[in-house]
Amino acid sequence: MQKQEIRQEEQTVPTPGELGADGDMVRFADLTLLVLNDPQPIEVEWRRLERLTKNSLHQRFDWCLAWTHARKSELVIIQGVAHNRTHLILPLEIVTDKGFRVARFPGDRFNNLNSGLFDADLAEPDAEELQNFVHATRTALKDTADIIVLDNIPLAWRGARHPLLGLATNENHNRSFQLPLFPNFEATIAQLNAKSRRKKFRSSSRKLEAIGGYDYICPESRAEKHALLDLFFHQKSERLAQFRLPDVFQPDDIRQFFHRLLDVPAEGFDTPLSLFAIRLRGEHAGHIAAIAGLSRKGDHIICQFSSIDESICPEASPGELLFWLTIEQSCRQGAAIFDFGVGDQPYKRNWCTQQTVQHDILLPLTWKGSLLRPLMMGATKAKVAIKRNPHLYSLVQRWRAGHCPKDRAAPGSEAE
Repeated sequence: MQKQEIRQEEQTVPTPGELGADGDMVRFADLTLLVLNDPQPIEVEWRRLERLTKNSLHQRFDWCLAWTHARKSELVIIQGVAHNRTHLILPLEIVTDKGFRVARFPGDRFNNLNSGLFDADLAEPDAEELQNFVHATRTALKDTADIIVLDNIPLAWRGARHPLLGLATNENHNRSFQLPLFPNFEATIAQLNAKSRRKKFRSSSRKLEAIGGYDYICPESRAEKHALLDLFFHQKSERLAQFRLPDVFQPDDIRQFFHRLLDVPAEGFDTPLSLFAIRLRGEHAGHIAAIAGLSRKGDHIICQFSSIDESICPEASPGELLFWLTIEQSCRQGAAIFDFGVGDQPYKRNWCTQQTVQHDILLPLTWKGSLLRPLMMGATKAKVAIKRNPHLYSLVQRWRAGHCPKDRAAPGSEAE
């Protein structure tokens, strides 16, 4: 199985003629920056930009509103306008942490890959334009926040370099893991150890058939969806408690966020959140053995979370069976990427053939932000060093299991 690490210089960059609808590029110098608190006046333009392949689903309109409404947090939107058209949108949540006001993408640790929203015909800025953009942003937001933190940004994604890559501060301590998909499922698993995968799938199916069988389900009614999401929260909490790890899904506002996402109607295959599960038949009829929550935009699918209940037939590996079935279905439905999100876990490495390196952009807006920036950079670099050292990372994980309280999210804990 060949592994691939995606870095900026390895991406194919489209030519200007491929980017703009009419071939004319808009320069950053042409942008007028506006600051909004209400997203409704620019909803149409927001939804237009979010449909572009290079823009992350985590900055889509419904995702950001679900988060800020559930969290009851302040939303500030930087809008870049030129020639009466919106070419840039940066949605930012304002949070206060230890006396510092931080502007960050809505979704925080539950975002697996961020980009902001940039139009196809917005040209990559040169150094002077980038500095002018920073100055204008600092002037616009200095009374609102102390620092802007744009994290988990690939310097290149889906064939396009990120317009703000020149501002990248440091590599993020997390990478995301992806499996490229092909219309033919056999071609997809051929990237992996296909023989071993098929053997494991047949073994799982036989073991579950021996106790009555199973159904692969995606509930359609609102009541069933929300009941299954609540069951996921319960399963995840039980699982994390077994390993004495903090439950990042425990806070009520986090749970409300995901419940809100479930109520956003799908547009074809596109949806901010859909739930899939393995449900047993026979004497254990109704028992949910595994759950996965998937988001989709275009041909990109992200697994937002997953859980398993091993109280019945754990040897059947229901979690692996569920991934097989969801990936197989994703191939049939024309998806090109099955994204397991951020966080280095053995099951992700077993399924994925490529990793995407992500970076953070830290822009201080005030003197307090200038003090915070090196501290945040140092903390991230320390996390990177720890995660690159398997022995040290194992020691830290064991320490966290013994010392981190389980009633709140611990710093650096993963969403998965």
